[in-house]
Amino acid sequence: MQVNPISNGIVLDHIHAGKGMELYKILKLSELSCSVAIIKNASSKKMGKKDIIKIDGDVDLDFDIIGYIDPGVTVNIIKNGVNQKIVELEPPKTVKNVIKCKNPRCITSIEQELPHVFKLTDRENRIYRCIYCESKAK
Repeated sequence: MQVNPISNGIVLDHIHAGKGMELYKILKLSELSCSVAIIKNASSKKMGKKDIIKIDGDVDLDFDIIGYIDPGVTVNIIKNGVNQKIVELEPPKTVKNVIKCKNPRCITSIEQELPHVFKLTDRENRIYRCIYCESKAK
């Protein structure tokens, strides 16, 4: 299989095998007009198997969403065919409107326009809690 190199865009590398499609959907990459390649279960010396997403175009991605879904993803920013910047993602301190609070008594279930904001309370175990009611995210 051959996937051509990109001139300007982003390569999401070191995605845990099976998480590539989840990121594709959450980041709404299907709505982009540029080329997007998803490589599933690619061989990796570091991980065994991994997914890769290549986006051939200048787009703004929410790195917090990526870091929440799969921390450890490497973001490569490509300009004029050269890797300009490498960003190693970690779990973000807060995520907004990615997770919805499931607590029926939370203010977000009554006040529909309030954003769903969760903060990272335990980095080691990746536990996020609602900032309004402290409920643990699933």
